[in-house]
Amino acid sequence: MLTINFAELRNAFEFVSSGPPSEQYAYICLDTGAIYWVSSTVELEEEVPDDLETSDRYIAVPHKNDLKLGQNMALSFIDQELPDDYNTAASYFRKRGAYRRFKDLLQARGVLEKWYAFEASASDAALLDWCQQSNIQLINALSV
Repeated sequence: MLTINFAELRNAFEFVSSGPPSEQYAYICLDTGAIYWVSSTVELEEEVPDDLETSDRYIAVPHKNDLKLGQNMALSFIDQELPDDYNTAASYFRKRGAYRRFKDLLQARGVLEKWYAFEASASDAALLDWCQQSNIQLINALSV
């Protein structure tokens, strides 16, 4: 079983999820546990193996959308914390700039920090579940 540091995995996950899917990637080497970062938009100085995207010796770190942490999570939070604003928030996700408007709404209602805590907890739980399914053991993992 592969063992990696949770903080390193979390950083790679945030890198992958910081843009739209297919823009940034991170791969975990199944032999060494090393994490390689790749971007189609930013030139990174890190050297990466030539077979990174083709070899079965690497596993791609998921994007938040792969773990159902996008719109569904945001609407779950709204349903929990601001049910009267659910339809308004749902309408945001039909157009570009949804997260900016979503966060503006949360700021106006005084629950933005609560959202950040909810988002971090849900992300950690989803990452832990993904690791379990992928046979990855974590060191320094948080209890979620």
